Amino acid sequence: MDALLLARIQFGFTISFHIIFPALTIGLASYLAVLEGLWLRTRRSVYLDLYQFWIKVFAVAFGMGVVSGLVMAYQFGTNWSNFSRFAGGVTGPLLAYEVLTAFFLEAGFLGVMLFGRERVGPALHFVATLAVAVGTLISATWILASNSWMHTPQGHEIVDGRVVPVDWLRVIFNPSFPYRLTHTVVASYIATALMVAGAAAWHLLRGNDNPRNRTMLSMALWMLLAAAPLQAFIGDQHGLNTLAHQPAKLAAIEGHWERTPEGEGVPLILFGWPDMQAETTRHALEIPRAGSLLLTHSWDGQIPALKDFAPEDRPNATVVFWTFRVMVGLGLLMIALAFWGLWLRRGGRLFTQRAFLRFALALSPAGLVAILAGWYTTEIGRQPWIVQGLMRTADAVSPQHTAGHVGFTLAMFVVVYLVVFGAGTAYGLRLIAKGPATGEGDLPVQGGPGEPRTPMRPLSAAHERVDAQGDRAAPEHRHGH
Repeated sequence: MDALLLARIQFGFTISFHIIFPALTIGLASYLAVLEGLWLRTRRSVYLDLYQFWIKVFAVAFGMGVVSGLVMAYQFGTNWSNFSRFAGGVTGPLLAYEVLTAFFLEAGFLGVMLFGRERVGPALHFVATLAVAVGTLISATWILASNSWMHTPQGHEIVDGRVVPVDWLRVIFNPSFPYRLTHTVVASYIATALMVAGAAAWHLLRGNDNPRNRTMLSMALWMLLAAAPLQAFIGDQHGLNTLAHQPAKLAAIEGHWERTPEGEGVPLILFGWPDMQAETTRHALEIPRAGSLLLTHSWDGQIPALKDFAPEDRPNATVVFWTFRVMVGLGLLMIALAFWGLWLRRGGRLFTQRAFLRFALALSPAGLVAILAGWYTTEIGRQPWIVQGLMRTADAVSPQHTAGHVGFTLAMFVVVYLVVFGAGTAYGLRLIAKGPATGEGDLPVQGGPGEPRTPMRPLSAAHERVDAQGDRAAPEHRHGH
């Protein structure tokens, strides 16, 4: 393997870890805002108990997201210096706007959100929670604007071999941006809903049938019922956009090699094995004309075939064909879970049907897996371009690195990431496994000047219990110190 392939693997590895945590923080921040809003409106303690429970998980995910994101930013300068030199006039300001608007907003209100409920009053604390939730959405907007421009670039000129933005509105609102933004944000909400539903199902299966776990499951399934079908519609519109602007990617996703004769329609290949060397999809299981119906919304519509493009301009169809089907297959299971839950809800068996609860538990990581599969589809499907039609990935890598240099750092990343983020993930799962405690929302959060301890980092939000005399209580809430 050469330095180019190793650099691509390294970036893919680091972003695979990073993308999970922002997805959870986007979903959890909005979920926490809803919980606190419901508590302010109804004063039902169950909402505050759930808020105090999930804010711990949010703090862990936020902390790991910040750490993993810093590593990715450095890679633009170390492994992809030619790309930074070529496209930095666009990507640099967009990432800077993300820091100046979104990250500063989140960082400014995060401390109030995590530690200030007993210090600033309910209304101002709710404002802080809303600010963090809005900050996560603004962050996604800038990041997706930058990434979408790499797929469908516009609003620029190339001067002396470098991209110069001439119309920032066209740069930001490029053709694929609305679809990528909505698809990613809704995916984050779905992933969070599945995680919350899985946590509730876990506790209900263990006999912890109480209002908090029932409320978790009910809210998660309402979100899933609304978001999963909506995501299918957004994905369909995103596919039409891909057909218009990245036809080679769509041909690779479909494993479609040859143009079908006019009037026959394009078949939909459900399963098969695209062979890049033989230029065919082996063992294809097809549905006649279904490809035309799904991809062009017509009975005999045509889509480009892989053989319409030179071999060096084709994405790796073997990979994107299957990553796309993993994403879609999991999406169908999510829709099935949502409607099964609706049917059980009408019969009053939502919280007691063990087969359904096991299904919800099994699907709890499916949202994150689907996000990764979708990300691989869209990024590998763009190859061999790093900026579609403007710069090839082979020309973007740093020229001074050897395979040995990149291979060594990749090995170090693998070891460190598995240790650090493996431990962080295990800690988060331990928090979820404990479940929300009764009256936890009424406990004061210790810390601040003159208090027993001063929290300095997000993980400190996983606070200890304090009894009425101020003594430290049982150790079940002492993780993370």
